Amino acid sequence: MKVVIVDDHPLVRKGLIAVLANEEEIEVVGVSEGVEDALETIERTEPDLAIIDIRLGDQSGFELVENLRHLPCRFIMLTSSAAEFDVRRAEESGADGYVLKDSMPEELLLAIKMVGRGRKYFDQGLMEVLIRKEADDPLEKLTPKEREVLISLGEGLSNGAMAKKLMNSEFTVKKHVSRIFQKLNLSDRTQAALYAQSRGMATYSPPEDRGEENFDTTGTKV
Repeated sequence: MKVVIVDDHPLVRKGLIAVLANEEEIEVVGVSEGVEDALETIERTEPDLAIIDIRLGDQSGFELVENLRHLPCRFIMLTSSAAEFDVRRAEESGADGYVLKDSMPEELLLAIKMVGRGRKYFDQGLMEVLIRKEADDPLEKLTPKEREVLISLGEGLSNGAMAKKLMNSEFTVKKHVSRIFQKLNLSDRTQAALYAQSRGMATYSPPEDRGEENFDTTGTKV
């Protein structure tokens, strides 16, 4: 099985290479630390499986998976995040597996073998997240992508900064912002930022302190 590793931390990359080096049926054919390099590496080496961190600097591993789903390659997200919105985002993006970085090497190898056989593997400690439904929680109204935008709102990012971070167009980000306002019954970006902070999703920084623009419920600049 040909494998590509995508992670922005050198120690993680070296650790994964060391773990996989002992497996005769696994060959590491490429290593990348960013999205652009990973796109080129995966398309060039044509691996059977890519192990990808969900956060690659200021870019998203989820977006990388979405951009590569047309290839005959399977994807495992390897991350330290056990947050529900990240687990659901992985499922939505088309990832075949989700493994936490504090897992034992044996669990990662099991995930690789299962995914390599065409099955799904999500960390057993996160299974309840996948089956739990909280109908009364307003956040359940949001798609995983909208949750990412809400987090960015909580960080005080402008539409342009969010577009760069999430690898989307500003037009798409603006639509997400408008839908978040509607679904959560919020009137502007400051309210959205405060809401994200109250839910522990982000640390709030007032837009005026960052020189960011503000928008009303229709997404119009105010």
